[in-house]
Amino acid sequence: MSSVFDVVFSSAFLAAALRVATPYLLAAFGGLVAERAGISNIALEGQMLAAACTGALVAGYSGSVALGALSGIAVATLLGLLLAALRLELGADAIIAGIGLNLLASGATAYAVYTLLDDKGGTSGLDSGTLPTVPLPGIESIPVLGDVLSGQNLITWLAFLTAPFVAWLFYRTTFGFHLRAVGEMPDAAASVGIPVRRVQYAGLALSGALAGLAGVFLSMGYVSFFVRDMTAGRGFIALAAVFLGGLRPWGVFLAALGFGAAEALAVQLGTLDVPPQLVSTIPYAMTLVALALYAWRRKRRGVGEATPASL
Repeated sequence: MSSVFDVVFSSAFLAAALRVATPYLLAAFGGLVAERAGISNIALEGQMLAAACTGALVAGYSGSVALGALSGIAVATLLGLLLAALRLELGADAIIAGIGLNLLASGATAYAVYTLLDDKGGTSGLDSGTLPTVPLPGIESIPVLGDVLSGQNLITWLAFLTAPFVAWLFYRTTFGFHLRAVGEMPDAAASVGIPVRRVQYAGLALSGALAGLAGVFLSMGYVSFFVRDMTAGRGFIALAAVFLGGLRPWGVFLAALGFGAAEALAVQLGTLDVPPQLVSTIPYAMTLVALALYAWRRKRRGVGEATPASL
């Protein structure tokens, strides 16, 4: 047991928790923007997967990591716009359309890798490169703190800056006000001249871009190659973080950070004498427990509002 505590309170675990939380944070904020626009983005998983695959392939063939990253983000943004078009122009159910896009991304990425590289597993034979890390002079020499913060990937820092950015966007900008108004009362928003569809398209595009950045990190920050279905449910867990965080930027930030810490714990415990079957269930078990607590909290709040004492 002492060895478990040694792992949890080590600087290596804290650094890993920040790194592992990166895709959860970015995808969760992508889901939050979409929810605030009034359209659930169930396609986060597919957008991450498409971005991860595109980024690795473009970077490998072009020799430019930056071009690969931008291409991955662009593909995910297009998928966000496609989801918006399916919902707004064709009247498709957002949930069903999102699931369809997830299946499309899974099949299309596997087909693209096999067609280009004759490999059913991934792009390990292609040198894609990785995005740069950020050393922090003056901090890296500080015990523990330097080990945790210095040397993190560039996208990790962008992920942590996303929380104040989204909070500022929602509550300090005209676009954020329009976005929240459209998501809560679209008819009322339209009656005061807010272009509802244009705002929703912009929201879904931003949502896709954030999910794309998360996917790019998986194949070009986490490792330097793409593996088939490498998102492994992270998009769905990120969506759970959106609701667990109460659709608020800082609540979503804490929820996504918690899910990232759970996965990092599973990875770290894998090095100890702990049954691997138990270790692999930690992130998913935490997701179920968190959603159960969220549902219980909402039910209790609803009962409280219905009692005469609360009136």
